[in-house]
Amino acid sequence: MSKAVKEISAPRPRIPGTTRFTFLCVLLLALLYALPAQASVSWVVHGRGFGHGVGMSAYGAYGYAEHGKSYRFILGHYYTGTSLGTVQGTRVVRVLLGIEAGDVGFSGATSACGVRLDPARSYQAHRDGNGVRLRSSAGKRLANCGRTLRAAGPGKVTVAGYGTYRGALETVPTESQAGSLNVVNALALEQYVKGVMPNEVPPSWPAEELKAQAVAVRSIALTGDVGGNGFDLYSDTRSQVYKGLESEYASTNAAVAATRGQVVMYGGKVAQTLYSACSGGHTESAVNVFGSPVPYLVGVPDPFDSACPLHEWTLKFSGPEISAKLSSYLKGRLKKVVVTKRGVSPRIIEAKLYGTGGVSTVTGTDLEVALGGYDTWMSFQKVVSGQR
Repeated sequence: MSKAVKEISAPRPRIPGTTRFTFLCVLLLALLYALPAQASVSWVVHGRGFGHGVGMSAYGAYGYAEHGKSYRFILGHYYTGTSLGTVQGTRVVRVLLGIEAGDVGFSGATSACGVRLDPARSYQAHRDGNGVRLRSSAGKRLANCGRTLRAAGPGKVTVAGYGTYRGALETVPTESQAGSLNVVNALALEQYVKGVMPNEVPPSWPAEELKAQAVAVRSIALTGDVGGNGFDLYSDTRSQVYKGLESEYASTNAAVAATRGQVVMYGGKVAQTLYSACSGGHTESAVNVFGSPVPYLVGVPDPFDSACPLHEWTLKFSGPEISAKLSSYLKGRLKKVVVTKRGVSPRIIEAKLYGTGGVSTVTGTDLEVALGGYDTWMSFQKVVSGQR
């Protein structure tokens, strides 16, 4: 041993042989037990339902039909205090199929813009400033159509890139996109309902559920005007999913025919018959989801909703994962979630997030979107493992 080492080393007791080894082992074990084990935090989110949960639950209606209830009973259950009525005459709805930056090709029409057409040939709608021009498939000008090109035929028209639709094609210059055209399908209400039905519920479902759905779809079509440029409804979930003639089924068409013209009524007006996939066992009141009370859209028990694959669901996250997903609202790392207000179902209306950096307030919708949930009916379980 060098002199330098001797000078800076503190004197220590002499521990010979095996006694030294035993001492070191005991010391090491003492240190290990003295240090707390690192805790691991994870989160489990238990949820129910799929959709906003207001109005009719499609799977709940399916369950009622399976238990022998009629479509009239089903509609009366989900839309409190309503009755059935019938709309008179032919109603026309206009559905936005899409927005095209270039020309819109079509075939099957016999006339457009005052010009007779060959239904076996293809034509184009071409934007010309603030108007629309009818052209041949080769680009030859056939007519100036003014603000709207309307192409109609013997009951149906085929739109390139979209499919075949009942009714007529209408194209209107898109106000929000220079040079583009709104591609719109204008058709009778009953034809529209046929093109929606199989895209909202399985055609194999019981007839009474399909009838209830047909009435609800028809009522939504008449109350859901979005005030678009040349159109009333979207062809996606912003209104109802509509895919036209090629999506129709015999069973859903039969349900439309069996309820022809029937709508849900409240206070002498057509009711806005909102619906979602499944409720998780209880629907929610409109005021707790959309902010405004609607007398016929109040939460009701939904006892036969359990056939829905998302009647109950679970999401799992590690501590860092859930904190990252909630980072837009969370201050620091998530410590706990406290629900401060629930609806009647009980979906989350408002909650507080306790983070390592403070407390923040979120809505149930904020939580659903941030976590990739299916509904706002949620509860949170914090799991701490590895502690001694």
